[in-house]
Amino acid sequence: MSEERPSPPRRSRLLPVIVGRLLIVALAGLALVSGLVWTGAIVVPDRFNPFAPLRIADAPNWLTRMKLSRLEDKVGQCLAVIENSPLHFSPVPDQVLGEGCGFANAVEVARSTVDFSRSFTATCPLAAAWALLETHVLQDAARQHLGQEVASVIHFGTYACRNINHRASGRRSEHAMANAIDIAGFVLADGRKITLLDDWSGSDPREAAFLRAVRDGACRFFDVVLSPDYNEAHRDHFHFDMGPYDTCR
Repeated sequence: MSEERPSPPRRSRLLPVIVGRLLIVALAGLALVSGLVWTGAIVVPDRFNPFAPLRIADAPNWLTRMKLSRLEDKVGQCLAVIENSPLHFSPVPDQVLGEGCGFANAVEVARSTVDFSRSFTATCPLAAAWALLETHVLQDAARQHLGQEVASVIHFGTYACRNINHRASGRRSEHAMANAIDIAGFVLADGRKITLLDDWSGSDPREAAFLRAVRDGACRFFDVVLSPDYNEAHRDHFHFDMGPYDTCR
């Protein structure tokens, strides 16, 4: 009679143990590497260094959004970041302008590599996100789809003391803190005007493709991006904001 051997442990029981140990090793390795980077024992390019400040000129990567989010609480660092960007701006004093309305850590943006239909007040992180969009998305999309660059940007403004969708009650809009901008269209180098209202679903597929490329690129930097695909209220503009939610529509 053959000896009865114990059955081997089920793989379903071993798998969580193995995964748990691998996770511990991975986290320990990540902590070690992070410590070496932090102390300078390992030198990596700033754009791959999670502890280095954001640089607008650097090609975006998986760290860009994290570095951008840190600017919300670091006023001095945020101003230094946009100082090294194409934006022409001046800081503005913090202001309380109504219940739940006003702005802090804000700047007045006059122009950039593009002109604006008018200057605007924006939180510094919102201005930094715009600088990233302009530097890494806007002009590339215009050259690719339209064969020329954008000369100016048409916008509906940033600050407005109001609730979301102009409702009589409810949550304040990010516009109430100058933390959002509404983009209505663009004027090209040859003077041609591209607008959301006329060209999002217009007859020229190149113009529609350009606008969608801008929308998709904006989702890499802004927390909330709303387009005509979102609802009727946004049929004539992009809404970009740096609020607490994450939406790309």
